[in-house]
Amino acid sequence: GGTWDLFRYPGIRSDSDMSTFGFNFKPWCKANVLADGASIKGYLGEVIDEYKLKEKIHFGHRVLSANYDSESKKWQVVIEDGKKKQQTWIANFVVGCTGYYNYDQGYAPSFPNQEAFKGQLIHPQHWPENLDYTGKKVVIIGSGATAITLVPAMAKGGAGHVTMLQRSPTYIASVPSIDFVYEKTRKFMSEETAYKFTRARNIGMQRAIYALSQKHPKTVRRLLLKAIEVQLKGKVDMKHFTPSYNPWDQRLCVVPDGDLFKILREGKASVETDQIEKFTEKGILLKSGKHLDADIIVSATGLQVQIMGGVQATIDGKAVNSSEHMLYNGVMLSDVPNMAMIIGYVNASWTLKAD
Repeated sequence: GGTWDLFRYPGIRSDSDMSTFGFNFKPWCKANVLADGASIKGYLGEVIDEYKLKEKIHFGHRVLSANYDSESKKWQVVIEDGKKKQQTWIANFVVGCTGYYNYDQGYAPSFPNQEAFKGQLIHPQHWPENLDYTGKKVVIIGSGATAITLVPAMAKGGAGHVTMLQRSPTYIASVPSIDFVYEKTRKFMSEETAYKFTRARNIGMQRAIYALSQKHPKTVRRLLLKAIEVQLKGKVDMKHFTPSYNPWDQRLCVVPDGDLFKILREGKASVETDQIEKFTEKGILLKSGKHLDADIIVSATGLQVQIMGGVQATIDGKAVNSSEHMLYNGVMLSDVPNMAMIIGYVNASWTLKAD
């Protein structure tokens, strides 16, 4: 279940290195820096089996509400099972490990005249099974982590041409797909020692890059843009990869072995930086007047942020408004007894903070 089962679009992968994204108690002992969705799902399955967690999981259940009763000092959690049958569970403590977005629906803005489009309009969160895009013209709206994963994957997967349409550029860094330092160290170290060394090194690098970006943004910006320029080799205009903001003002996106840049150099994909005027029968008309022909449009426009799985917490029947409370260590709300939520880092691997 969860993210790595829900998302099934082409090329789905992590955008954090697996030595820090994986659990500390379950070392990721493989040389690949980033991992595809199927591998991560398999890894989670191993954790479940090793720790016999399946027997502790109630599948097909949904939490409808959670009320703290001051008199009994317990939480009353209303659950609905797969048969739409409701029951109330009593708990001393409630912990929300629900992530940060709405699993039912991604962020899908309403585009002008979108009903006129005769092709397929798809959101990555609900990717159609067995979608055939062979030879098709594909336009991907967005330039975040999902979009830059989809572009090379669909181009390699047989799409006729893939266009990434963005309102503004994003910082994108190329990382090696194989961790050669880990490969070498595990030849003369134990697997466990090599993993600990790699994990510590990568955590240190993440902290150093973020700190450097905050203290010397112009230097980091210059280095990032130079690295992109080297990757593009003059084949693509740098205006599409030159953001107006400083590094790490927004999350830095990564691509393995520069796969996005390679596809762009080869002409199998292209980038447009513009705004949408409206959808047409055959694609998208841009504000500049240019028309992008499309058989398939992918709206890689992000997620709907949602805390606690959308469950409305109450205290003695009165709704808890999180904006009226202080958040302690990103885990507990002031004046909300015995409730915690696990939120990861946004400027490092999510799991590091969750751990």
